[in-house]
Amino acid sequence: MRFHLEQRVRDYVASGLPPKEARRRANLAFGGLEQVKEDCREARKESHVEAFLRDFHYAWRSLVKNRRLALVAVFALALGIGAATVMFSVVYNVVFDPFPYRDFQHSIVFEVKDLNAPKEAPNRDHYTVPEFLAIREQNKVFEDLIGNYQLDVLYTDSKGTRRFSGGFVTTNGFDFLGVPPLLGRVFSPQDGEPGAPPVFVMNYRLWQTEFAGDQKLLGTTFFLNGKARTLIGIMPERFNGYDAGLWLPLGLYQGAEGISFVVKDPAAIWMLARLRKGVSLEAAAVDLDAILHRFAQANPDQRYPKQFRVETRTLLDFVVGRLKNTLYVLVAAVFLLLLIACSNVMNLLLLRATAREREMALRASLGSSRGRLLRYLLAESLILATGACLAGCLLAYLGLKALVAIIPRGPIPEETAISLNPAALLFALGIAVLVSVVCGLAPALHVVRGDLLLRMTGGTKGGGFRYGKVRSGLVVAEVALSIILLTGTGLMIRNFFALTHVELSFDPATTLYVRVAPAIRAGKAAASDNGPFFAKALERVRNLPGVASATLAIGFPPLGGAGTYITIRGDMGSKKRESMLELCSASYFQTLGLRLVDGRLFSANETNAARRVVVVNQAFVRAHLEGQPAIGRAIKFDALDELPGTPRDAYFEIVGVVSDSKNGGLFDAPMPEAFLPYTIYTLGERVILAKTTVDPKSLLTSVQREIWSVDSNAAVARSGSVKDLVAESAYTQPRFGMFTISAFAGIGLALVLIGIFSVTAYSVALRTNEIGVRVALGARRADILAMVLWQGLRLISSGILIGVLASLGVVRFLAGQVSGVSVTDPLTFSAVVTAFLVVSLIACLLPARRAANADPMVALRYE
Repeated sequence: MRFHLEQRVRDYVASGLPPKEARRRANLAFGGLEQVKEDCREARKESHVEAFLRDFHYAWRSLVKNRRLALVAVFALALGIGAATVMFSVVYNVVFDPFPYRDFQHSIVFEVKDLNAPKEAPNRDHYTVPEFLAIREQNKVFEDLIGNYQLDVLYTDSKGTRRFSGGFVTTNGFDFLGVPPLLGRVFSPQDGEPGAPPVFVMNYRLWQTEFAGDQKLLGTTFFLNGKARTLIGIMPERFNGYDAGLWLPLGLYQGAEGISFVVKDPAAIWMLARLRKGVSLEAAAVDLDAILHRFAQANPDQRYPKQFRVETRTLLDFVVGRLKNTLYVLVAAVFLLLLIACSNVMNLLLLRATAREREMALRASLGSSRGRLLRYLLAESLILATGACLAGCLLAYLGLKALVAIIPRGPIPEETAISLNPAALLFALGIAVLVSVVCGLAPALHVVRGDLLLRMTGGTKGGGFRYGKVRSGLVVAEVALSIILLTGTGLMIRNFFALTHVELSFDPATTLYVRVAPAIRAGKAAASDNGPFFAKALERVRNLPGVASATLAIGFPPLGGAGTYITIRGDMGSKKRESMLELCSASYFQTLGLRLVDGRLFSANETNAARRVVVVNQAFVRAHLEGQPAIGRAIKFDALDELPGTPRDAYFEIVGVVSDSKNGGLFDAPMPEAFLPYTIYTLGERVILAKTTVDPKSLLTSVQREIWSVDSNAAVARSGSVKDLVAESAYTQPRFGMFTISAFAGIGLALVLIGIFSVTAYSVALRTNEIGVRVALGARRADILAMVLWQGLRLISSGILIGVLASLGVVRFLAGQVSGVSVTDPLTFSAVVTAFLVVSLIACLLPARRAANADPMVALRYE
């Protein structure tokens, strides 16, 4: 460049001009050396990096000077990014990566659906050994197939008898999941052959909690269900396959230990299969449907429905299907929260951009291009988003710990490890970049559009009024989004309140339950009579101080129990009838507050003699007797025909009708139910229910002592108050959804209030001069206060109206999550609108009071 300039000077000198004049003309002709240098530098790649870093430096200095706005923006974005990262972590770990097992994405379960049964009727997902063998040998769609049968295992040592969750699993069960043992070995095919030594495998948690992680335990002999077994392996911490603490090998030969000791060929095996590559769920269903239809024709005694089909589900859907809907609702809530945060920050940046119009015009007059200004403003947004990303990850780390503590472990597999993993951090980074562009682009375009030089003399007020509609629109959008979020929260709170206040026939807080497992000894007959043990244990519990009445049962009211098909003598209809079945003692009705409606209750003598009498509830009469007299009718229960030691093809006479009570769920209508004397079938576990006059938990030690006084080898499997049992079973998932969405709604409400306050405060600042004139002309402070509040109320009312209309459509997706209240519940909508109006008007009141108290002389001089 210097060479060209000197060459031009020599040309002018050669033409006769003096050297000084020649250099002056050369400089003019060249167009300014420094400008040309800058143009050349900007053409280099290195200069872009340098300019980018310089923009970041200037943006950082600018934000530090206005640190209050920067901190508010970072805080708002951090809340949104943190909440989104928490929910992404949960969804990613629960829905996409819940298991540590090999190729679990192709693992499926299958169910038999009765096409004539009601839509809500459960499908059959357990099978007999012959069915398992037929499917294993005839299928063309599976790489591998396992069978699993769950049962309680009673462990007896010098301390007494304890109950562990256990299960028989086919010998390929561990190889199927592809997880090697932590210690020892897993089952081999030989362990399921006749004459194989009895062995078992233990899970990690049981090893740690019951045996303190003793590595010398391997190879030890345990007495399980009255039989000596050798521990051959311990599985790693994240392994919880087949939901058991102890696994025993399931033999598939005739007379093998396992299922056959309970019932001959019961439908008790749960199957898990892995699809071949390229095979779809639909193709697997077609193949299995053909196999089971052939099996049903060849085995008419298997009691298949007249019309049925096989349906397939992925293992993931089978395990976490119920919770997925709750998670998707929470994801939607987080999305709304993120939109609120972005709208809030965009509004703050628009306020800042409007106030900086003169600054941008000055930069433009000094040579900055519109692209350079846009890049500089986006750099500010990126800095804010970066700070918000770091703060959001910290909030996500803390929030995830709190969320994991309240996530219900029932619907989520115990194997699932929910943590802030690299995928979640990359998600947070991506959200931060997206947010920086979304939040920064609109304010930046607002600044660089139009005649920048004209703004040098126009002040900022015109821009403020010109773009006031944009800022107001953002506030309306924030309010509407917040109303949607708050309405969903209100519905889930109302649902939880209704769930915890369902009226029952008894008080669960003063009702004790104890599940008792009789001792199993070597050589004990499969159908051995446990009736005397249960009778003595019940009598001892009934005589305890603090117990008003006690009874035996097989189910846990009001959560449901066993079901059966029934046959009513004289019924000519072809309809298949179903009923719940309870085997109980004569004191059941008194203990659970069931009122006698017709006839009589069966007596203690009839119970002891195992008389064929039955009491039914009113739902049974309505559903199956259709208004005909119930007393004296005879019923046969198909389930009893499949149990050992029970009378075959036996009809039971209805002697009484009792009032309905919740028996299939807290929100479901009472189902038809029949009550039989428990002595009809005494094998297996029973539940002792006791109505108490003291805290049920205070009686647990005494109850256990009385049961062991009857048989020291009996195990108390579960115990506590029915209130706690109901809370654990029915309240956990709704409580999780309610607490989580309430937290998100609270954050969203706080962000909206910040947005309302900032816009109102800025509008007041823009109208300071006008307010001074009004006061000088005689306006009262109350008039100024009402004017500002009315301005805020218009925005809030518009947002509420839009939010309510949008909520009426959106909340319909919550129909599957709320059962005790309508999704269009007017009380919930009214409460949300009222509460929001109150808190938002408070947010408007602070800047309104400042405007009303302004000194008119200061306001008139304000610029």
